[in-house]
Amino acid sequence: MRKSIGFCILLVSTVVLVSSCAQSIHQQNDLDMLTSIENAFVNVVTRSKPAIVSVRVGGMEESRGRVGSGFIFRKEGYILTNHHVVRDARTITVTLLDGNRFEAELVGTDLNTDVAVLKIERDEAFPVIPLADSSKVRVGQFAIAIGNPFELDYTVTTGVVSGKSRSILRGFSFVRYQDFIQTDAWINTGSSGGPLLNIRGEVIGINALIRRIDNNENTPAPAMAGAGFAIPINLVKSIGNQLIANGRVIRGYLGIEMRPARGGIRVRRIIRDAPAYIGGLRRNDIIFEYNGNAVKKVVELQMLVAESQVGERSVIKVLRQGHERILNVTIGEMPPEYSGQTVEIKSVAWEILGLSVRKLQAGDFERYTYLTDEDQGVIVEMVKVDAPGYKARIPNGALIVAINNQKITNVQAFEAFLQAKQDAEVLILDIKSSHGEERLTVKLTN
Repeated sequence: MRKSIGFCILLVSTVVLVSSCAQSIHQQNDLDMLTSIENAFVNVVTRSKPAIVSVRVGGMEESRGRVGSGFIFRKEGYILTNHHVVRDARTITVTLLDGNRFEAELVGTDLNTDVAVLKIERDEAFPVIPLADSSKVRVGQFAIAIGNPFELDYTVTTGVVSGKSRSILRGFSFVRYQDFIQTDAWINTGSSGGPLLNIRGEVIGINALIRRIDNNENTPAPAMAGAGFAIPINLVKSIGNQLIANGRVIRGYLGIEMRPARGGIRVRRIIRDAPAYIGGLRRNDIIFEYNGNAVKKVVELQMLVAESQVGERSVIKVLRQGHERILNVTIGEMPPEYSGQTVEIKSVAWEILGLSVRKLQAGDFERYTYLTDEDQGVIVEMVKVDAPGYKARIPNGALIVAINNQKITNVQAFEAFLQAKQDAEVLILDIKSSHGEERLTVKLTN
């Protein structure tokens, strides 16, 4: 009997010991896993911080200026941030993690996507943060935000990607093209322009907005800061590269007003003689496919058209009175007045022809399908309604290569020729556009 009792005590002791050991092993495994995750976050922050900057803006109406964030994405000193951080800036000061300060040049800014590019200079290369492919972002994945909320430099917050393809148009006067990544990683005033990172330390987006209880940009303080929004880095990279190449963004354009509808997007209005009208689109058509991409949201179609090359022939499928139609529409260039750009119109070309022109730049060859790197001339930015250039059907984005058989190489030469010929009755312009190469007669008198 005593042997049995002893054996039972030994067995129980052994079970308790084994159970205790197993629990210790599990606890240790849990700690190892949590430590590994913790180290991953710490490593991301350590690697990223040197390329993240504080952006301080001095403006005419703000004595203290504005403070935001940004990050270096090219070793030459190119910095990505938000348009609303640097708008109306007279001075821009960038501060690095090591305390070094630089006066930054504004390379370009884009109101419609809230993206801006700055440039700072020094002899040695700058640290950079790698960019992710934001099309592969998954809801639920880790998200790390680093920025300067309330001037608390290099604040790090973590969370997850809460949603994708978010649009919060109502109440905001900026950011026309909205396709936000939503995150619960805490961001606030001053975080704008800073990076939203994945667990690999790659930028998936630029932190841009906080969701307020009334969703209004003029609310003095956020009533609900649990939802932040970042601009996907694929879009930011595309805009940034264009701003560096041209100082501006060249967007595709259809010339329609639209709204969501069952089965696609309904065309509410078409601007006469715009690319959509010329290509056969009509009011009340329901667009359901663009170049093989199904479209159900207005923002989806806006983004696809905006990213199309000027002169590209796009295949658009519509429903018209219940019947499917396939249209081939040649994409035009978005007029400056629709893209948040200011255009210089105090010029001889504007007074005589009703044209605003600019110099041909390297990035134009990537955005206009009809141009080659051997072309010379000036690009038409705006055409005044009912002016001689308008009546001669000179389109936005056309390249003027010659006038009265004299080759045009720059804006100054074009203006000088017009000045000398302002008493002429007609001018002959050679142009290249999405319609091909044309010789147009422009009548200067009624």
